[in-house]
Amino acid sequence: MPDFQVFDGHNDFLYRLQTNPERRYALWPKGDGSGHLDLPRMRKGGFVGGFFAIYIPSPEADPKIDREALMNEPTYDFPLDPLIDHVAGQPFAWSEACHFQWMERAALGAFRICRTGADVRAAIADDAVAGILHMEGAEAIDPDLEGLYLWHAAGLCSIGPVWSRPTIFGHGVPFRFPGTPDTGDGLTDAGKRLVRACDRLGIQIDLSHLNEKGFDDVARISSRPMVATHSNAYAHCPSTRNLTDRQLKVIAESDGIVGLNFATIFLRPDGRKDPMMDWGPIMRHLDHLVSMLGESRVGFGSDFDGATMPEGIGDVAGLPALCEAMLAHGFGRDLVAKIARENWLSFLDRNLR
Repeated sequence: MPDFQVFDGHNDFLYRLQTNPERRYALWPKGDGSGHLDLPRMRKGGFVGGFFAIYIPSPEADPKIDREALMNEPTYDFPLDPLIDHVAGQPFAWSEACHFQWMERAALGAFRICRTGADVRAAIADDAVAGILHMEGAEAIDPDLEGLYLWHAAGLCSIGPVWSRPTIFGHGVPFRFPGTPDTGDGLTDAGKRLVRACDRLGIQIDLSHLNEKGFDDVARISSRPMVATHSNAYAHCPSTRNLTDRQLKVIAESDGIVGLNFATIFLRPDGRKDPMMDWGPIMRHLDHLVSMLGESRVGFGSDFDGATMPEGIGDVAGLPALCEAMLAHGFGRDLVAKIARENWLSFLDRNLR
């Protein structure tokens, strides 16, 4: 058993299941070693729980643009993908939610769907991986928000109003390097209604992917702590997806939390996708986040199965190596344990009831 347990703020494993349904037993309970996540490697890596994201891909992405190659250029700037409405988004999202339910059945007690902080701690105590349902981009929600209440009844606990494209609720930041998160208008009227409704229901609003004006709108409207499940420090990587010091201060003042994103393009100072990197960028981001947010408001938000990982991590089985690197960097064991698991669990105790 690894020395440290890890609770993770974000992964895209449901999208892998959705796009490989004929292989889902190999991908999940058996574990064929592909991708970043499966149940056996979670055990090996000390992964005890996390947010599992519903993600809807862009069907009209330009096939002539080789984004993988361009993200290793000194600069890149991709236009936002087109908006997807709820009629197109709902079937894909519901199918991913069905896979989430299937994961619990297929794991035979080794994976448990959770809705509260108490549920998460109980699952971990019973040696089950805890899963919380999250929606990355609110394309599956209709303008009248009727779908939000249905999703809440189905167990949705966290939602990001946007991915990196516009929705009827707001504007996501493009994949641009270098760039700032100040990339467009704030929340729409429907987006402001969405935030208020989520506050009433106790659904967490995720700020990752939201542009700066939208971030500020959430800060003004919501009475709940500000959360960025998988974002990094703009000061060390000037990507549109990363958080400025001003934004980090707002999150700290709200007693919120930020999950460190392992994606190389949001860690490396040159913004490149190349996985060949040492531990330096990760430690610099962690140092900065801790200095801005405090030791109790920083966690992990891996982006497993949704991004290129640094070679030192590789996949979920590499989490112990990351924790050892944090110790070698000078973080004490108590702080490593807080960042790896306890900060997220404490946040959920307070805010997911």
